[in-house]
Amino acid sequence: MGVLSTQEQTLLKTQVKALASMATLGPQGEPHNSPLWFEWDGTYIKFSLTSTRQKFRNVQRDPRVALSIIDPNDSYHYLEIRGKVARIEDDTDTTFVNTLARKYLGTDAPENVLKEQRITVYVLPQRIFSVLAR
Repeated sequence: MGVLSTQEQTLLKTQVKALASMATLGPQGEPHNSPLWFEWDGTYIKFSLTSTRQKFRNVQRDPRVALSIIDPNDSYHYLEIRGKVARIEDDTDTTFVNTLARKYLGTDAPENVLKEQRITVYVLPQRIFSVLAR
């Protein structure tokens, strides 16, 4: 992956509350797409999932994903990212899901979210396409 432009980096920053729509491949190769909270750490785009969800089973079987991130303030600005899940870690102490909740909700994650076993998924971008101007 090349160097991100300033505009691309801005859309990935913590203070921007854009959602990432993550597409995975289901058991028969069918697309599975859902919006998710995310965090960019400068190398990986990270998500919090649960081990019981279809998207988790999908990325375990096939690590290829496609992401769309649309600027919440201007829908003509967006990123399309293709990459692979590089690693998966348990979030047993709920640190990461609470980090995401504070970004998107301004507070720790609700109890119902914390009851499920959380996992952190690290996606390594391999290709980024952006539309950042009209």
